[in-house]
Amino acid sequence: MRKKAIPRIDVPMEELEKVLERARKEPLDEEGYAKLKASLETLGYLVQLVENKDTTIHRLRQILFGSSTEKTSQVLPTEGVARQAGNPTVNPKVPAEKTSEEKSKGHGRNGTEAYSGIVSTREGRRIALFFTGRKHAGENLAEVLSKRASELGPRIQMCDALSRNPPKEFQLILANCIAHGRRKFVEVAENFPEECRYVLEQLREVYKNDALARGQGMSPEQRLHFHQVDSGPRMKDLETWFKKQFAERKVEPNSGLGGAILYMQKYWDKLTLFLRQAGAPLDNNIVERTLKMAILHRKNALFYKTQNGARVGDLFMSLIYTCRLCGANPFDYLTELQRHRRELFRNSPDWMPWNYRNALEPGVASSAASS
Repeated sequence: MRKKAIPRIDVPMEELEKVLERARKEPLDEEGYAKLKASLETLGYLVQLVENKDTTIHRLRQILFGSSTEKTSQVLPTEGVARQAGNPTVNPKVPAEKTSEEKSKGHGRNGTEAYSGIVSTREGRRIALFFTGRKHAGENLAEVLSKRASELGPRIQMCDALSRNPPKEFQLILANCIAHGRRKFVEVAENFPEECRYVLEQLREVYKNDALARGQGMSPEQRLHFHQVDSGPRMKDLETWFKKQFAERKVEPNSGLGGAILYMQKYWDKLTLFLRQAGAPLDNNIVERTLKMAILHRKNALFYKTQNGARVGDLFMSLIYTCRLCGANPFDYLTELQRHRRELFRNSPDWMPWNYRNALEPGVASSAASS
């Protein structure tokens, strides 16, 4: 027997203003009183969530605008005034959703809102590149790969499952981020604790194996073999468990847990590339951390005034964060580049964040200047 849906009260802002206007002139009728009471109770509930830091933007959107797949108990997991009032909603004047074309224009002074980050790793060296503008990540990566030597083989690209991330013009070995898949189980763990605990514990052991391989300084081939032996059986068990949940009708595909499982199944081959390709990472966390620098800059300076200003800002952010990834002091590095700009223009490969100290040794800089 299907459970009776909890009634929902939608109170547009215009309707609420009419109720408040009537309350000034005469006592409210039962319908007006119910709307006003529901609105105030919902507002109180939202204030309590925000004050206690017990919510996320996604959850607030579910409370305010509803959810097409999740049950109400997931959106409002605690007994509170809002549930007693029948899950009321204050629905202010929400502007119409922008089309994808309008979203691409961005916002700010010159419409540059998109931030992309690329971290290249090779032979233990890491290079961070920042891009601000209207291009999506795949277009920015294509621009970088166009300058890469054509005789080099295809590279591994680690990213989330967004279709705009891979460049269409170049052949790459694509891997998807396990952390993104794991996060989907974390988000629904409150409603499916036992099932999510099993998935999270399996992935935890995989990450432990990866940390052990990194700590022991394994080569990419040694790490691959280690994961195949120790992590492969766990990932196989996890794949079998996912199939069993749907085959035995233990999980609804349109539930929160079902959506998390479907995501993992859809991208399983790319999520498990680390079991087949030497050097394939588990996740994209290094780039996620890198992008925090752009977000901090946006909070401090809001937006760039011009496109050229954004380009200069990306240049300095790329240099500074590459220094941090290489363990170099960004201020010292930029200072030395200014002091030795003639040598830099003559032989720029000697003035990278990971080797510029060698160029500063006695005799090295003088020979470079005389050449």
